[in-house]
Amino acid sequence: MPFTPSNALVWCEIPVSDLEKAVAFYSKVFGYEMTIDENGPNPMAFLPVADPQNGTAGHLYPGKPPAPGTGPTLHLAVPDTVEAARDRLIEAGGASEGPIIPMDFGRWCYATDPDGNSLGLFQFAG
Repeated sequence: MPFTPSNALVWCEIPVSDLEKAVAFYSKVFGYEMTIDENGPNPMAFLPVADPQNGTAGHLYPGKPPAPGTGPTLHLAVPDTVEAARDRLIEAGGASEGPIIPMDFGRWCYATDPDGNSLGLFQFAG
């Protein structure tokens, strides 16, 4: 019997070389309110999620980012448009990787954060 969860991806962890700089980058690009939490086995900064039971979330943590082109691509929702988020990303030290891709459900462009983590800057349709 096939298993079809409401969200197949339930958590992601993004390794960064400097947690404070990464929090500043993700906060600037995506408009997140992020703080560093020191309560677990290692420091981390949580990505926001409105409903943890029905949404995908994750965190940034001090770690070794994958070599460019080898890690997964995480598509993160932007607060406005892909164009505006891409401008903020470049200003904050990230890199844009190609054109904006439109689909029925939204549009995105590929990018990397300052550590080389692969991102999709995602704007929902509508």
